[in-house]
Amino acid sequence: MRRIAIVIITATVLSGLPIASIAQTGLNQVARSVRQIDKNFDVADKNRDGKLTRKEAQSGATPFIANHFDAMDAGQKGYVTKADVHAFIQQNLTRGQVAPATSSPGH
Repeated sequence: MRRIAIVIITATVLSGLPIASIAQTGLNQVARSVRQIDKNFDVADKNRDGKLTRKEAQSGATPFIANHFDAMDAGQKGYVTKADVHAFIQQNLTRGQVAPATSSPGH
């Protein structure tokens, strides 16, 4: 939870927009989406090693991660961690390009 707050606060500060402006344009939705992505990450992480391989990401629980896997796996390690996912989201937020969290509710 602390990591999510850090991602959101950092993105807000780096974006140069007033916090009130960010909040009005969907900061709460971004936070909800990140929490849902984290939950889905845990569901897809079958071996509980804190890493998702492409195969795990494509398992159905994490379409957002599966769709952006190559961009998130910037080091071409063959897996992504929650830190990689959060960094990807943060990069897109600071560019003003919040990628939609296309996660299925309940996963």
